[in-house]
Amino acid sequence: MFMSIFQERSNDDELIKAHHPVHQEGVCNMTMDSSSLTMPMSDPNAWATAMNNLGMPPMGLTGQPLMPDFDPNLGMMAGITPLNPMMPGLGMVPAPVSQDVPMVKEIIHCKTCTLFPPNPNLPPPATRERPPGCKTVFVGGLPENANEQLIVEIFGQCGDITAIRKSKKNFCHIRFAEEATVDKALFLSGYRIRLGSSTDKKDSGRLHVDFAQARDDLYEWECRQRMLAREERHRRKMEEDRLRPPSPPPIVHYSEHECSQLGDKIKDDSKFAEAVRVLLTWLERGEVNRRNANNFYSMIQSSNSHIRRLMSEKSQHEKEMEEAKEKFKTALAGILAQFEQIVSVFQASSKQKAWDHFSKAQRKNLDMWRKQAEEIRNMHNEQLMGIRREEEMEMSDDDMEDPPDSKDSEDSGVSQAEALKEENDSLRCQLDAYRNEVELLKQEQGKNQPIRSEEDSTHSQQLSFLQQALQGMQKQLLKMREELKQREAELQKSSEDKQQLKTQVQNLKEGLQKLQSAQATQLEMLKQDDRGGEESVNQSSEVTVVSCSQEKEGPTEKTPQSPVHSEREALLVGIISTFLHVHPFGASIEYICSYLQRLDTKINPSEVEALLSRLPCTFRQELTGVGASLEKRWNFCGFQGIKSA
Repeated sequence: MFMSIFQERSNDDELIKAHHPVHQEGVCNMTMDSSSLTMPMSDPNAWATAMNNLGMPPMGLTGQPLMPDFDPNLGMMAGITPLNPMMPGLGMVPAPVSQDVPMVKEIIHCKTCTLFPPNPNLPPPATRERPPGCKTVFVGGLPENANEQLIVEIFGQCGDITAIRKSKKNFCHIRFAEEATVDKALFLSGYRIRLGSSTDKKDSGRLHVDFAQARDDLYEWECRQRMLAREERHRRKMEEDRLRPPSPPPIVHYSEHECSQLGDKIKDDSKFAEAVRVLLTWLERGEVNRRNANNFYSMIQSSNSHIRRLMSEKSQHEKEMEEAKEKFKTALAGILAQFEQIVSVFQASSKQKAWDHFSKAQRKNLDMWRKQAEEIRNMHNEQLMGIRREEEMEMSDDDMEDPPDSKDSEDSGVSQAEALKEENDSLRCQLDAYRNEVELLKQEQGKNQPIRSEEDSTHSQQLSFLQQALQGMQKQLLKMREELKQREAELQKSSEDKQQLKTQVQNLKEGLQKLQSAQATQLEMLKQDDRGGEESVNQSSEVTVVSCSQEKEGPTEKTPQSPVHSEREALLVGIISTFLHVHPFGASIEYICSYLQRLDTKINPSEVEALLSRLPCTFRQELTGVGASLEKRWNFCGFQGIKSA
């Protein structure tokens, strides 16, 4: 933005502003109100000064010359000293002001030229889009006789000029040192320029100033943006480093000295957590070997010794928590009792005997206090009831824990039935207690019927809570009764099975007695028949003995029992035989079981060992090794055992 303020007289300024009214496109150092633009038309000096500045002979409104000594070659009146626009305090380019303030473009006088402002009614000159970091402007419409000195004289007041590239035609490019200078140079766009007082066409022109795109400007702008980005990244990194939590201290490497110090730290309760972290890191790194295994074992043992301390601390904290709960419960009960007393005081004051003696304001306060006390009382009461319900639920959960399943044992069934009965009795007691509380609340509700409806609503809420609790207890009681019936049915079934087993045992005993009596009678008959000759006696005795033995063995003795009792054991024998056949040096029972458990996870090592011991002709157990490395191995000997079997 450019202008020069010539303040010779106040009337001169008013005259110039009257010929150049204020518009939004422009900036000036001095702005005046529209009401100050009026001036007396009878002052000829003001009109003469204005017309002289415009390069016209001073003429009056009627056509007569105002100044007889006007020299048109000088372009100014004799006796009037023009102001130098380069004087200190009268810069050509003022500082930019707010857009709300009206701006004025005025005539600018330079040493070798004069700049006349454009018509304020015309639209502002068009400009291209501003390139990033633009410091170069295009200036067109220069006079043909313009030189570089004239350009410096006009645009040097905008700021420092670093380079000027003038064309042979009527335009040039000017590069400034600062970006803000370009805005000042654009202010001159549209001005008419005239060199001196010449009226030659080559000495006049209309300036057109616009943004110009230069590679140097773009390069400097990109460098500046990269520098700002680096500064921003550095600032963010510094902020992240400041906000990042501190890194944990590094773990020291294993050595004998560090190991001894760590062993002492593990034994110290205050340094145990840090020492265990170091020990864990060493174990994960694989620092354990045969040489330092004893050291690590002692440290692990020391760590294990802290378990008892931690358990005692936990139990102590649990005890403190229980004591705090009990203390809180007793304190809450005391507070609730005091609230009950306060509420009873308000209820007594609300009765007719005392209520009539209070004023209206006092009654209002008493009613408000009573409502607040009831709300607080109900809130504490609900809190206490919630604590009691939680305790009862914990007790019921402890009681409902299922005992170990022992259907085959009669004593366990009886104990379960007794536990269910006791639990049933406790639930009945709790149900009776809830019923009593409900009846008490109903009685209190009947007594306090004249009290306000809010108390009734609180009682109804309590009743609904208690009814819900009663329904839950009844459902739980029915469920426990069903479980009790099921247990009793199972117990009865087990007793019936036991009776059947007893009858079977009794029948077997009777059959055994009958067999023994039959054998005795047969022996007596043999003795009576033994009266013949010795040969006949011997033959008959042999025959009878054989027959008796056959008869005796027939009903009593069973066929020799096989060492393989089921098809599953036969399959195990086949698989173990195949496994040991491919292991000619034998295998331990653990190795065999690990192989079998891949096929069936229910296989027990004791079962497998018992099966192998029942087949001595097929499997043989041998001891291998010496001293601490002594080991029992099973070998397959079926090919040798078939010859001896």
